[in-house]
Amino acid sequence: MEKYQVLLYYKFVTMEDPETFAQEHLRFCKELGLKGRILVAEEGINGTVSGTVEQTNKYMEAMHADPKFADMMFKVDEAEQHAFKKMHCRPRAELVSLRLGEEYVDPRDDNAELLDPQAFYEAMQEEDTVILDTRNDYEYELGHFRGAINPDIETFRDLPEWIEEHREELEDKKVLMYCTGGIRCEKFSGWMKQKGFDDIGQLHGGVVTYGKDPEIQGELWDGQLYVFDERISVPVNRKEHNVVGRDYFDGKPCERYANCANPDCNRQILCSEENEHKYMRGCTHECRVHPRNLYVQEHNLSEEDIQARLDRIAKEDGVTQEA
Repeated sequence: MEKYQVLLYYKFVTMEDPETFAQEHLRFCKELGLKGRILVAEEGINGTVSGTVEQTNKYMEAMHADPKFADMMFKVDEAEQHAFKKMHCRPRAELVSLRLGEEYVDPRDDNAELLDPQAFYEAMQEEDTVILDTRNDYEYELGHFRGAINPDIETFRDLPEWIEEHREELEDKKVLMYCTGGIRCEKFSGWMKQKGFDDIGQLHGGVVTYGKDPEIQGELWDGQLYVFDERISVPVNRKEHNVVGRDYFDGKPCERYANCANPDCNRQILCSEENEHKYMRGCTHECRVHPRNLYVQEHNLSEEDIQARLDRIAKEDGVTQEA
């Protein structure tokens, strides 16, 4: 079987015409046979693509041949097949949405101390240090560094408000930030320093790089790492695996994600296959009986079938529910 690779990368660099670059780059990626998702903005490029080893190697060579991306770091994962169904390359206002307006700080001008996996590992165990997870709530639920603070945010742009509200927890301490591949920390750390947090460190290359370090081997990470492709999650800690995810419905250990079947909700929840069927993949009663519930459509459930499921929920959970 042919071997595949998944590339994760970003670079903050001035892009004069993101729209034209995105169009031309999309054609180039399709010619190579890649699939993935790439965002291009005036502040740079942020992408994840998959392809055969030959295809992805050609892509990295071509990108490094461009002076703008000559030193761009690629995080490479082995894969059995494509991690995406299609190839997209789109222009955006921001590579990751923070919407800071006048408070925007160019990541190339002011940034946190970049810590390699070994330095980050050691810093996490020092006194007067707090570990800040800058990712979204559903990412934290699946896996995180031991003892890390969970801001419990739905989107990255909610993080500045959380910081302002919890300033006392972070002041006079060394703040260690981390995210999947590093881009969120790199963009956010300048704003943090502007707000008076001077002792900041970020995990260089993100958790993806940390998990590949031959000495650390992902130690002090619990659970799995959420990734934004068809794989959904990847392992990090190669010394021990502790499941931290909990089934949304019954609280049992779980690392299986599903999207709520109500397309107007689409919430990502951890749930077993059994509970997905029991609750018709609806995170609430309203989502279960929603007229556009995708689970109901996929399984061609009749009104009697739906009511039977609701009766089971009522009997086992003690909550009366009607279609």
